[in-house]
Amino acid sequence: MIAAARTRWVTFDCFGTLVDWQAGFTSILASLVGTKARDLVRAYHDFERLSETERPHLSYREVLASSLMRAAEEVGAALTRAQAGALACAWESMPLFPDVERMLEELRAMGCRLAVLTNCDNDLFEQTHRRFSTPFDLVVTAEQVCDYKPSLSHFRYFDRVSGVGVGDWIHVGGSVYHDIVPAKKLGIRSVWLDRDDTGEDPGVATTRVRSALDVPRAIARL
Repeated sequence: MIAAARTRWVTFDCFGTLVDWQAGFTSILASLVGTKARDLVRAYHDFERLSETERPHLSYREVLASSLMRAAEEVGAALTRAQAGALACAWESMPLFPDVERMLEELRAMGCRLAVLTNCDNDLFEQTHRRFSTPFDLVVTAEQVCDYKPSLSHFRYFDRVSGVGVGDWIHVGGSVYHDIVPAKKLGIRSVWLDRDDTGEDPGVATTRVRSALDVPRAIARL
C-alpha cells in the first residue's frame, strides 16, 4: 500500500514580511504631514498595539484611524480624522518586497502549500492579494478570528481549517512580537525574516534569515 503524500504548509505574516508596510505607510503619510511622517510611523506602532487589544474588537480600519490620530497628537502632527482614513484608502499602493515573488515560486516548486495569517480586514487584504502573481492557498484575517496577533487565534484557526500536523507546518514572519513568539508558544517551527537586523534575540526563532531568498533553503533544512 502506498502512503498518502504529506501536505506541507508554510504560513506567512504579510505586512512587514511580504509587503513593505513601513515604506508604503511612510510614503502615504508624507503627503499629509511632510517631514513628521517618520515620527508619526514610529509613534503609530505603540498605539496600534493598544488599539488591537481593545474590546469589543475593532476592525483594522478602525485600528488604523484611531491609532494614527493618537500618534499624531503624540508627535504634534496636524491630522484630521478624514486624513487618518487615507492609509486605508491607499492600501493597494503598498509595495511587495522585491525578493518575495521568487521566494514564493521556489516554495511552490518544493511542493509547499502557502497561507497568510494577517492582522488585516478581509477587504483590505483582498486589495493586497491581487498584487501577488499567484493567490495563496489559504488566508486567515483578523476579521475572521476577531483578534490580532500576537494572540494565538490566527494560528489556532489555521490549524483547524488546514488540518495540518505541527511537524508539517513552518511559520515565517518579520516580527518577533507578532509572529515568532506566538509560533513558539504553540510548538510551531519558525523562520524569522529579520530584514532590518534588529538585534533582537534570534534564539526565539527556529532559524533566522536576512532575505526572503534565503527562506526556501532554511525551510528545506527544517
